[in-house]
Amino acid sequence: MSYPITITVLVDFGNSPTFPVAGTPFTLNNATYGKLNTGFLGSGSSNIVDVSSQVAKIQIAGGYNLLQDQFQINQGTIRIYDPNGWWNPQNTSSPYYGYLIPNRKISFTATYLSVNYPQFAGYINSYNYTFPTTMSVGYVDLMVSDAFRLLNMASISTVTGAASSQTTGARINQILDMLQFPTSLRNIDTGDQLVGNDPGTSRLALQAIKNVEWVEQGAFYIDANGYATFKSRSNVIKTNGSAPITNFSNDGSAIYYSGITFAHDDKLIVNNAVFTNTGGTAQTYTDAVSTATYFPHTVTASSLVGINDAQALATAKLYVQTRADTTIRIDNITQDLTTPNYGDGILAALTLDYFNTVKIRNVQSNGSTITKTLQVMGSNYTVTPNTYDITFTTSEPIVDGFVLNSITSGILDTSILAG
Repeated sequence: MSYPITITVLVDFGNSPTFPVAGTPFTLNNATYGKLNTGFLGSGSSNIVDVSSQVAKIQIAGGYNLLQDQFQINQGTIRIYDPNGWWNPQNTSSPYYGYLIPNRKISFTATYLSVNYPQFAGYINSYNYTFPTTMSVGYVDLMVSDAFRLLNMASISTVTGAASSQTTGARINQILDMLQFPTSLRNIDTGDQLVGNDPGTSRLALQAIKNVEWVEQGAFYIDANGYATFKSRSNVIKTNGSAPITNFSNDGSAIYYSGITFAHDDKLIVNNAVFTNTGGTAQTYTDAVSTATYFPHTVTASSLVGINDAQALATAKLYVQTRADTTIRIDNITQDLTTPNYGDGILAALTLDYFNTVKIRNVQSNGSTITKTLQVMGSNYTVTPNTYDITFTTSEPIVDGFVLNSITSGILDTSILAG
């Protein structure tokens, strides 16, 4: 790489459930993970290969979808040059022969100033081989995704051990248990809400988890280490405006960004919510002021696993109160990590994670200024041997609430009290 970041891409052709990046086993001939007294010995089912020198391009995107109002899969492509034909599954002389199997693990890590920053951990879904007639060598596109894809392919019915009055975190753990998802790859909050009896219907595992997530009004996603992560409602609210706050600006007063996208519309407004639990009655909450200003914007959610109608109504109220109004939005900012003398920007780009707080200042050509304090909610990486661009999706808090001592969410008569 021509910039001061080293990219490491590791593929584990073994069957171990743990990811290379989440505590990397000793890897023979690897400059970073092949040091004695540094890497630990992995399980016998690991077969880790460093393919960094073969990587031509990385394109991975995912996180929170603002319009669909939910976390989505992190997925994309890692392109690898193949001058020796090693990635041809029929090449019996290839060191990878017999190992090019779908759903092998892969991780992408950036190293800056001798510190490793995990960027992605997931699975290879397919190997798409191309040999253009205009090129002397072929390349293979590794189509990769995080564990959301696996959760969205597994069908479940009755959740083993599920019972009424469980916490949301306990129910999510039970669903993951049914799939034998490794406990070592979970970071699950207890949760603040209770769920009722499992409906026992046939559905996808990810659908079942997202039902619980909705009841909690928390967040479920796969992090950069490959961990299934569930943040409770209170934990999400506490992140609103929390320190440290990373400052960005285009006028030289803070970390520079290379691109920004604004929007001012009604796409994210919700002023009427109708939530219904399984076996319950529809609970409706409407914000009359918002409806009069923007016309009705309704969201419905049915067959929820909430414990009672009172809880469903409280959740509908919180949902509307968080989304009843709108202002000009900054939907994303882009950083170019090859920018000269960009140390602070590189550190920010490699360390920012979901729910981290950023303050973005944009000075217009006419001198007017737009300043927003937002949260990072998604990322889009485009990396080549000569470029490293990352676009962060940014958003207002997805669950609003009063946060004591917060300069943005601790303002009386402005921030709402969470239920």
